[in-house]
Amino acid sequence: MKKLYDNKPILFAVLWIVAYCVLTIPIRGNLGDESPWMLLALAAIAAGATAFVLRYKLAGKYGLTGWAKDSRRCWWFIPMWVLATGNLWGGLGVRYSGMAQVCAVLSMLLVGYVEELLFRGFLFRALLKKDGPTPAIIISAVTFGMGHIVNMLAGQASLETLLQVCFAVAWGFIFTFAYMKGGSLWPCVIVHGLVDAASMFGTDSMAADTVYMVATIAVAAVYCVYLSRQETALEE
Repeated sequence: MKKLYDNKPILFAVLWIVAYCVLTIPIRGNLGDESPWMLLALAAIAAGATAFVLRYKLAGKYGLTGWAKDSRRCWWFIPMWVLATGNLWGGLGVRYSGMAQVCAVLSMLLVGYVEELLFRGFLFRALLKKDGPTPAIIISAVTFGMGHIVNMLAGQASLETLLQVCFAVAWGFIFTFAYMKGGSLWPCVIVHGLVDAASMFGTDSMAADTVYMVATIAVAAVYCVYLSRQETALEE
C-alpha cells in the first residue's frame, strides 16, 4: 500500500474512495444510517485510514496535528459554523429512537472524518502536488458532490436533486478552500460531522431544505472568492 501511495497517490486516494462507497452505500441503502453495521463499517474505514496515516507519520501533512494556522483569522470560519446548522432550520425532531439514534449520530460524525480525510486529505493533496491549486480544488470539490448525481442517473432527476448536487459541490469548495487556507483538516472535519449529525435532529421540510441548499450555494460563491485571496497555509 505504501508503494502505491508513493508512486500513484491519486490512484491510492481513488481506491480508498471507491472502497468507502462500495462498503457503505449498500449498508445505507438496505439497513439505513441507524444500523450498527453502518457504524462498524465507518469505524473500520476510519481506523484503517488513520492507521496508515499514523504508521507513516503523515498526520502533519494532512493537517491532523493542530488547528488552523494564524488562529486570529479564524473568524472567517463563521460562515461554515452558521451553515452547519442548516439541517435544523425546518424545526427540531429526533429521527430515530434509543440506540438507533445514537448509532445514526455517531455514524454521521464518522462520515465527516472519513470523507474529509479521503477527499480533502488523500485526494486533494495528491492533486495539489501533481496539478496545482486550481485543478485540485475543482476536481476535489466536484468529486465530493458526484455521489448525489446517482439519484439523477436512477431516474429521479428533478430541480431538488439538481440543487442537492450543487449543494454538495458547494460544500466541497468550502471545505477545500478552508483546508487549503487554514492548513488544518479539523475545522472541516468538525463542521462536516455537525452538518451530517444535525440531519438526524431536523424535521423534513422541503421549503427549509430548499432555502438551506440555495443559501449554501450562494454563501459558497462569495466565501470561496474571499478565501481565494487569503494566504495559503498548505504547501504543494
